[in-house]
Amino acid sequence: MSSPAADALPRLKLAGITKRYPGVVANQGISLSVLPGQIHALLGENGAGKSTLMKIVYGAVKPDEGEIVYNGQPVQVRNPQQARALGISMVFQHFSLFDTLSVAENVWIGLDKSLTLAEVTQRIRDKAQQYGLDIDPLRPVHSLSVGEMQRVEIIRALLGEPQLLILDEPTSVLTPQAVEKLFEVLRQLSAQGCSILYISHKLHEIRALCTACTVLRGGQVTGVCDPREETNASLSRLMIGAEPPALQHKPAQAGAVQLDVQGLSLTRQDPFGVDLLDVSLQVRAGEVVGIAGVSGNGQRELLYALSGEDLRSPTGSIHLREHDAARLNPAQRRTLGLHFVPEERLGRGAVPPMGLDHNLLLTRSEAVGPLGWIRTAALAAQARSIIERLRVKAAGAHAAARSLSGGNLQKFIVGREIDAGPKLLIVSQPTWGVDVGAAAQIRAEILALRDAGCAVLVVSEELDELFELSDRLHVMAKGQLSPSLPVAEATIERIGAWMSGLWHGEVQQHLHDMEAGHAAA
Repeated sequence: MSSPAADALPRLKLAGITKRYPGVVANQGISLSVLPGQIHALLGENGAGKSTLMKIVYGAVKPDEGEIVYNGQPVQVRNPQQARALGISMVFQHFSLFDTLSVAENVWIGLDKSLTLAEVTQRIRDKAQQYGLDIDPLRPVHSLSVGEMQRVEIIRALLGEPQLLILDEPTSVLTPQAVEKLFEVLRQLSAQGCSILYISHKLHEIRALCTACTVLRGGQVTGVCDPREETNASLSRLMIGAEPPALQHKPAQAGAVQLDVQGLSLTRQDPFGVDLLDVSLQVRAGEVVGIAGVSGNGQRELLYALSGEDLRSPTGSIHLREHDAARLNPAQRRTLGLHFVPEERLGRGAVPPMGLDHNLLLTRSEAVGPLGWIRTAALAAQARSIIERLRVKAAGAHAAARSLSGGNLQKFIVGREIDAGPKLLIVSQPTWGVDVGAAAQIRAEILALRDAGCAVLVVSEELDELFELSDRLHVMAKGQLSPSLPVAEATIERIGAWMSGLWHGEVQQHLHDMEAGHAAA
């Protein structure tokens, strides 16, 4: 890689890029320039056209108009293979991995076939160790959490030794420690002359990492700035025209227990999974309970058990109010008021080719008649209501789920479950890949639901989010759940230590201090 000083030409120059879809112009006359060694942010709310623009650069989407100049030469990037040959790598927000193949096999598919699978496996181990992105190259992808899949995508991109690296929400499911390690890597790449196009909704990340920023709104460039000279508030105004409203977090009015988990132990179904060990948890009406932890420590297994996807829970280990729900399937749990938002939007949260209206039928039945007939007009009206309430950008109620940006699909799925009026809502990664305005909106909806008396359990790797939403916190590590901790007593440092399972010593010390106090009395 050449140094930035050695090459005055822009690494990438876009001029007048336009892309139209039926009913929407995703990109309109976009121009931007990225210098060698520059970490250049692309900022915009969900549906602003960021991902479409980057797919054009990567050859996954063909523009209708405009020119791409790469290293001083006009190019037509016809497909991702050609992009990779030019030295362009991309990490997508929605992963492109084959579930039935191993990590190494997935990476091998996109690399030079002169390398053997064993060589690729070793390179993955080397890169993973170098960058602190812990991953086992022999694991099948279907056994990975979303956070672990993100690591695979990042390592795959870095193995191509790119001159231009495009990252679409790369830290959305990474822990703060992993984010810092990734930033070190990106700064090293930048110093070596690699240009980085960085899409993120996390304004503090952009200000800390990037040296230039192009802002999109409605598919057009609306501003260019140096994010180091901006504040979160000024970047929000550039992006959405206003600052997101502050959350109104009232004191919890905890009521009756809605979810009671006692001594839940489950052996992992997947050889690369995590055993659940004596998990106990309570969530009451009118409170938000958060679960923090590094991806892959048993959160997935716990959520499967709570949602009813794993029906092996011992009798009596999971109660929904007075009902033993341990062996009830997801539909039976929904009749008891449990609604669930999974971390995987496409494939589990929504069926990609189906319209938003028909995706409602995955968890809602209000528009289904007594003989099983679907009242299509009522179904479409129900979808439109959610679209309007959550301000989802979509081409109507019949728009296919896969046609929405990640953040807009997330808003629809969360809205679908909140609109059901649940007694217990379980949400995994509620604002993954969502812009600041939409994140504030989703969090406000969750708090409004809690204030209306719903019990809410939030599993997230965003500590800031958990501190903002939760009344009480648990931490999950190695299949075990920490004791409950009021948010007022929690700190980033304390929760970070608990992520390594270090609460055991703290609890023992607390019990010792209590016994000493009783003895003194």
